[in-house]
Amino acid sequence: MILASMENVVFGYGDRPVVDGLTLEIYAGEFVGIAGPNGAAKSTVLKLLLGLIKPWSGSVRLNAGAYPGEKLAVGYVPQQVASFNSGFPSKVIELVRSGCYAKAGLFRRFTPAQEALVEASLKQVGMWEFRNRRIGDLSGGQKQRICIARALAGQPNVLILDEPATGMDQAGRNGLYGLLRHYADAHGLTVIMVTHGLDETAAYLDRVIHLERKENEQWQCLTTSSCSVRFGPGASSE
Repeated sequence: MILASMENVVFGYGDRPVVDGLTLEIYAGEFVGIAGPNGAAKSTVLKLLLGLIKPWSGSVRLNAGAYPGEKLAVGYVPQQVASFNSGFPSKVIELVRSGCYAKAGLFRRFTPAQEALVEASLKQVGMWEFRNRRIGDLSGGQKQRICIARALAGQPNVLILDEPATGMDQAGRNGLYGLLRHYADAHGLTVIMVTHGLDETAAYLDRVIHLERKENEQWQCLTTSSCSVRFGPGASSE
């Protein structure tokens, strides 16, 4: 089932378009990488999909019924979200708990199940032992991990990530990609991830959407499949 689509989208800053005539579709339950050279407006495409910015022309649609019987919940980890300075006072566990606020109610009374979810999210990104550390004291890669844990603690069915492996070593990056692959396979999570490291990520992805533009031409959206999983028209909905 189509989760999100863009059709003939044009958007820019000032009077200059950075996205011009872009069309794409993303299906529920797939792990998609968005790649392209610097300046290819990859982060802008994510913001358009999220509705954070509106296109000058064309259409952007997010299908609220893509997960039958579930309310569509989107987790978003933007680029450089982990740039907390050394004076940032909150503890790791406090930040990750905030990912549950939408479901914790007005008075933010956490149930044992929600506390267990926070613990599981931190353990999945290898940060449980740092739960009582101040965020500002962590390395860049560690900050990135706890921001991902926060997004997972919100139990999204769509997770949108802008270069989430920034600051991580190779083992950390591979662990992250494997975790996201697991969530897509075992929980039906849709993952949309901007990445520069296709050599590392290709084995984990269902599809790669390449944003390319030749001189004096509109943007092209080129899609390549990275595994045998089938999506789109004719694919199984089971």
